[in-house]
Amino acid sequence: MTPKRRGPVRVLLVEDYGDTRAMYATYLRYCGFEILEAQDGLEALKVADAERPDAIVMDLALPRLDGWEATRRLKANRRTRGIPVIALTGHGLPHHEGGAREAGCAAFLLKPCLPDALAAEVRRVMAGTRRRAPRAGRRAPPRD
Repeated sequence: MTPKRRGPVRVLLVEDYGDTRAMYATYLRYCGFEILEAQDGLEALKVADAERPDAIVMDLALPRLDGWEATRRLKANRRTRGIPVIALTGHGLPHHEGGAREAGCAAFLLKPCLPDALAAEVRRVMAGTRRRAPRAGRRAPPRD
């Protein structure tokens, strides 16, 4: 599980095309997110393990290690399994979304994706993680 941090939501943006990564990173920063970057699946694994971001935006077609396998490895690692992964890809066939969800992605966005739609999806996914059950050692609030 990722430790609680104060401050902006930290997002790891994994995209191999520099111009695309820069566009999304710039817009997400403008929206108030703190952005970490990786350009392939192996780098994403290292950054996620070291930095423990709040969310990961993962391209699925990546060099060295694709986004599907990178997501599977993130979900198999106890230090990173709780980080929600949002797939952002040009792979638009119906089985691609199912494969991304089977790998562990919490959401699936198809490119081309407007930056404001990506920011909205990060916010939606983060809102969903905050509503999950309390962590061990914490008591749930009383129900009415």
